[in-house]
Amino acid sequence: MQVGRPLSLGLVILVLSGCAAKYTQVPARLDLEPYGRIAIVTLSDDPARSGLARIATEQFTEQVLRNQGVEVFELGPRDSALIQLASRGDVSALADSLARSHDVPAVFVGQLSVGGTKARGRLSSPTDLAVKAEVQAQLSMKLISARTGGTMWRSSAETKSTVGQVSMAGGLPSVVARSTDDAYGEVVQELVNQVSRDLRPTWVRQ
Repeated sequence: MQVGRPLSLGLVILVLSGCAAKYTQVPARLDLEPYGRIAIVTLSDDPARSGLARIATEQFTEQVLRNQGVEVFELGPRDSALIQLASRGDVSALADSLARSHDVPAVFVGQLSVGGTKARGRLSSPTDLAVKAEVQAQLSMKLISARTGGTMWRSSAETKSTVGQVSMAGGLPSVVARSTDDAYGEVVQELVNQVSRDLRPTWVRQ
């Protein structure tokens, strides 16, 4: 038994090495490093959801910083004139202003659209029903050239999350509930993950 242990460990290492050799990393589809510096405008949204838009902007910016070798210039309250241009959809004027005032070659703009809670369900009989409440949201992002005002990249996603569910089967009720804030937070994180997919390297099996 003592002799067999090193052999078993060696076989495990060999198998793991063989598995690892079957995967290779593919660079991100969107390479921002040649730009050196990128601007991003806080996502536009309904004022009632401004907190979610801010969170989505921060999470998207983190994806850029984590996966791309660029500096990110975040437009804040002091850049209200530029933010107004973005909210009006005047991307050409926004890009031109950024090129002149901040010397950035491109800017990310986007919109987060968040819907209210919607109920869905089915009723087969008084003792067989299922009703659930969901929140739904959409996120779209674009990378605009500061030189031409043209769109160089865009991505969008839509998702939803369940807030609560009430069901009854065989006369036995079941209730599942969660915080609306948690549901919205989950939706925003999933949207950012989907939209930022082109920013991240991936692993593919050979």
